[in-house]
Amino acid sequence: MLPKLKKILKIVLIMLFLLIFGIVLIFRFVPIPTTPYMLAEKSNHGSISYSWVYLEDMSENVPLSVVAAEDVNFCNHWGFDLAAIRSAIDQGSKRGASTISQQVVKNLFLWHQRSWIRKIFEAILTPVVEISWSKKRILEVYLNIAEFDKGIFGIEQASQKLFGVPSSKLSLQQASLLAAVLPNPKQRSVIDPSKYIRKRALSIADGAATILKDDRSDCFTD
Repeated sequence: MLPKLKKILKIVLIMLFLLIFGIVLIFRFVPIPTTPYMLAEKSNHGSISYSWVYLEDMSENVPLSVVAAEDVNFCNHWGFDLAAIRSAIDQGSKRGASTISQQVVKNLFLWHQRSWIRKIFEAILTPVVEISWSKKRILEVYLNIAEFDKGIFGIEQASQKLFGVPSSKLSLQQASLLAAVLPNPKQRSVIDPSKYIRKRALSIADGAATILKDDRSDCFTD
């Protein structure tokens, strides 16, 4: 009986992996229609704002600012920034050192509550996404499914609702302010930024210029 159960479990795990891998491959090419977190937020609050925009149709200030804010070594790692992880451990950081790739996996496939089970799935799926997608695609997906304010998902809706302009028209200052509320937009505000957020946005703007100058943006800029 036990060998039979092990065989069934093995088959189920293989089928689950193939299903997820198939979804990853599909999402390499098509816009993301929604995510589990978006569905949960819609259920909790009644509605959300979300629309898709391609990376090439965004202001170049957007990806530069978000990478400067969230993952300065984005172009140079394979999904996990080991140097940032070691630094976070040494400094006792509560936030950790999640890369943009890890956040894409969490936002697209998993749940937001911290747990070891989620971290295990994240550790398995992140290399799959890194292997299957280009860096541009990973960043494009992140910018489209990240939450920038309560119920506002994606840079296009955030830009239009918070600044009244399309994402293609965002200035460096505006893009840096949007990046400054990540990864916790429910406790940080673009409309009424705190002194900390304003200072963080200035630092992000400087960082965006730096990574462009020293070629750390080569994987997503032309």
